[in-house]
Formats: sequence, C-alpha cells, structure tokens
Amino acid sequence: MSQRLACILPAIFAALLLTAPTAGGANGRDGDTVSTANGVLEGTIDPATRIRMFKGVPFAQPPVGDLRWKEPRPPVKWVGVRKADQFGPRCPQRSVFGDMNFRSNGMGEDCLYLNIWTPAKSRNAKLPVMVYFFGGGFIAGDGSEPRYDGESLATKGMVTVTVNYRLDILGFFAHPELTKESPHHASGNYGLLDQHAALLWVKRNIAAFGGDPNKITIGGESAGSMSVSAQMASPLSKDLIAGAIGESGSFLGTASWLPLSAVPKENAEQAGVKFAAAVRANSLAALRAMTVEQLLQETGREGTNRFPATIDGYFLPRPIRQIYAEGQQAHVPLLVGWNSQENPARVVLGDAEPTPENLASAVRKLFPNHSEEALKVYGAATAGQVLDNATALASDRFIAYSTWAWSNLCEKTGGKPVFRYYYSHPRPAMRREMGNAVAGLAGGVNRGPDAGATAAPPASGATHSSEIEYALGNLATNKVYAWTDDDYKVSRTMEEYFANFIKTGDPNGSKLPQWPAANSDKSAPVMNIDVETRVEPEKHRERYEFLDSLNR
Repeated sequence: MSQRLACILPAIFAALLLTAPTAGGANGRDGDTVSTANGVLEGTIDPATRIRMFKGVPFAQPPVGDLRWKEPRPPVKWVGVRKADQFGPRCPQRSVFGDMNFRSNGMGEDCLYLNIWTPAKSRNAKLPVMVYFFGGGFIAGDGSEPRYDGESLATKGMVTVTVNYRLDILGFFAHPELTKESPHHASGNYGLLDQHAALLWVKRNIAAFGGDPNKITIGGESAGSMSVSAQMASPLSKDLIAGAIGESGSFLGTASWLPLSAVPKENAEQAGVKFAAAVRANSLAALRAMTVEQLLQETGREGTNRFPATIDGYFLPRPIRQIYAEGQQAHVPLLVGWNSQENPARVVLGDAEPTPENLASAVRKLFPNHSEEALKVYGAATAGQVLDNATALASDRFIAYSTWAWSNLCEKTGGKPVFRYYYSHPRPAMRREMGNAVAGLAGGVNRGPDAGATAAPPASGATHSSEIEYALGNLATNKVYAWTDDDYKVSRTMEEYFANFIKTGDPNGSKLPQWPAANSDKSAPVMNIDVETRVEPEKHRERYEFLDSLNR
C-alpha cells in the first residue's frame, strides 16, 4: 500500500460513515428489518415490550491478521438480509472478574460488534440515543453482559446501544514499529479507536432505527467511564456527542495511583518493546503470527505490565488533564459520580488492626513526602473513624478522586451543566442458593472452593460497579442478590434520572428530588442516591484538593 493511500484511509472511513444510509426497513417497511449503509439487518421483537433488538451488528472489519494493531476499518457490505438475533463474539480476554456473565457467541479477534434496542415504530421517530461502554479495567468485559442490557432504558423512549472494543494487549499495545507504520505516527489506543468507530457508525446509521444522530449521549462505568472521559477529550469524537454519563472513573488521575491512566507514547512504546523481547518476537510479523491464546498466556504471567492508554498525538494529542484544563473537550452536559465504597479499608490497612496508629502508619507509607498534609484529611482521631477514613482513602486513590477531578474541571471549563452524584446504597445479601460465592474486593463476585481466600469484609457502602444494574434498570438480570423493594425503588429513581438526562441533558423530572447542577452555585451540590435520595452540599472537598495538589 502506498504511503499516500495509507494516509487518506482514515479520512475515507470517517466520510463513509458520516454519509447517510438509506433509512427504514427492508422493502420500505418498518418492523424487524432495517436497511443500514452496509446492508439489511433482521432483528427480533420482544412481544411483551415491543422493543426491537439488533444484536451482533458489525461496525468495523474484523481486526485480524494484518489488521491486528491497526485502526478499525469500515465494515464490508453484505448481500441479502443479515440475521441480527445473537450477540457477536466478545473480544479476547482472560477470565479475571467473577461477576461477568456473557451472552456472547464465543470469543475471538473478530469481535467488533454492537447491539441496538429501539422502541421506535418509525424511522422518523428521532429518539435520543444512548451509547454505553462496558467496564472491566480495559482487560475484560463485553457488550452482551446482562447488566448492560438496553431494553429497560429503551422502554423509556430512547435507542440504546452497547459496544464491543478491543482489550488488553490487542487493544492497547504500542510499539515503535507500529508507530512507524501508522499514517498518523501513533500506536496503541486501538480499543478507544474502536469506540470512536462505533460512534461514527451510530452517527451514520442510527436514524434508520428511529434514533436522532444529533442527540447521542455516551456513558459507561469504570473503564467505560474512563472511555467517556477520553472520547470527550479526543478531537476525533468530541463533536459526535451531545451528552456524557460517567460512573466511577476518568483518565484524570495519575499513573502512581491508578495504573489505568494514559501514559506518554514513548513510555508505552518502551513497554511494547519489553514485551516483544520477553516473548522473543523480533518483528511485527512475528507478533501478529502469535495466536490469541499465546498472547493472553503471556500477558497473564506474573510481573507482566498492563498496557495503558497512550497520549499518542492522534486520538489523544495531549495529556487529558491538559485538554480539560484548556477547555478543549466536548462542551456537553455531564452526569457523573462515584460510589461510597469503591474500595474497602483493607486495601489501605492490609491485615493490620483498624487503629488510628496503624492508619497513620499506612498514610505515611503512601505519602512519604506529604504525610502531614495527608493525615489532616485522612487521619483518624478515634478508633471509630478509622474504617471510614481508610475506606475513603482506598476509594479515592482507586477511582473516586479521578472522577471528582473530571467533574471539577468540567465545571470550570466545560460551559455546560455538570450533575454530580454520590451513590451510597449497599447491595442486599446474596441469595441463599449462591452457595460458596463471596463478594470480591471491588464489587465483583468470586466463586469456587478457594473463593473465601479473596473474600472482602461485609460492605459498609456501595461497592465498585454495584450501581450498574440499578442505573440501567437491570436488577432482574442479576440472580446473585436477593433484591428488595428498596432496591427497586433506588433503581427506579436512578434510571429515571439517567433517562431524563439522555433525553434532555438534565436529569430532573416530575416526582424526583430536584437535582441542581454542581456548577450552578458555589456550594457544588451533590445528589446522594439511596433509598431516600437527597441533595447534599459537597463533602470532603479538602481530600480531593489535597490529591489534586499532587497531580498538577
């Protein structure tokens, strides 16, 4: 391929995807068939809700062979009617999170598929659209997980979409030779570029499903929330979206606290060179010849570094914090928040007794150059404060601070309302039939004979990821917990807030507690979502400002 052709392919991709398709159903009718730019899809209809579902829709070519570690390419057109009645394969990943439950059709590199739920009876409905990115630390997860199912939100008058994207080494591997062969002189970030390609596909095609291509809200949890912060910051994606929802996570932390932060391209390339040397692959051809199983086995070895997102000069032209500080991100309404127990106290205390002295010792180890300032905001004067403060420190360092930093900068430079929440409702007990299943450290579930060795103490708050089923109206899809009337009450409240925000850019609606924007006055109000949801003034700002002072 000539260098000139390689340079214009991405522009052709964007132009193709932004050209309007022939809208409507096959043969000019609406129903369970839809004509897209790539061909006709035949989905299914839920007879109870009348929601139309289209699963396993390709939004890019399979990134296999020579396309491994390259930008996603436009999907190939097909002839005839393509069945869209089952989820596509999930992207290659190791089994690392016990709470993930997949409905995907196997696993493989051919995994760039999305799923659509639409209530529209006509292609002219122009309904708002929600595109949701799954979580899983950029090493696991899939758009087919029941907790992300889009049907419940679709019943509230919107088109919902879940998206697959490449993970781990296949999604974030950078290397000098990959940078050299790239027309943009960039490598890594393939998972984020997959998300961008999915947004382009939605922009071009969603009108055929009754969606409004000019009213796309993106959302996600954990790695999905971090993805939202990245898509808002990227010059490639920021003009494709009308709103954003972030649940626990952003790329505005630091590498020392959160290993998922974006790193300079040179650092990512060096990590790639180190990995290639470790597996004795002396060329890109050798790396591309390795099987998926070999790659996953190597990345799973103890001591192998993770493959983070990269400040590559293309998808991310500058550090994300700088982009937000300069106000160069998408200027759209943001609904953002985190949970009350993103990580438990033992992450800070270890096996030490929860005493003020042991907490002080742990704080000094974590902040050797700023221990006195840290003790002012995280230290405990009494034994009764230790577990709460240790939990706060563990949660802040893990993901709460980075989410606050994202919110705080958007309040200052985004020019649009920021609605901040604090989710504090704990999950109920597990169902008796779960047997030897136990809660994991960050909200997951561990099963098996050795599960007890990794069990977390009983949760004192809302653990990481525990709000997903509530927010998306999917409690019934999770058979692990014994949901109560209170849980369904919380879910109705949170899902209504989300639905209102997706429709209007404002979560407020009738019969809901009034939610003021955090940048509407100096008190920076926060919506505490629980059985009795209520607005509260911002608490513990001094904690986040302390961490922020170390991150400038």
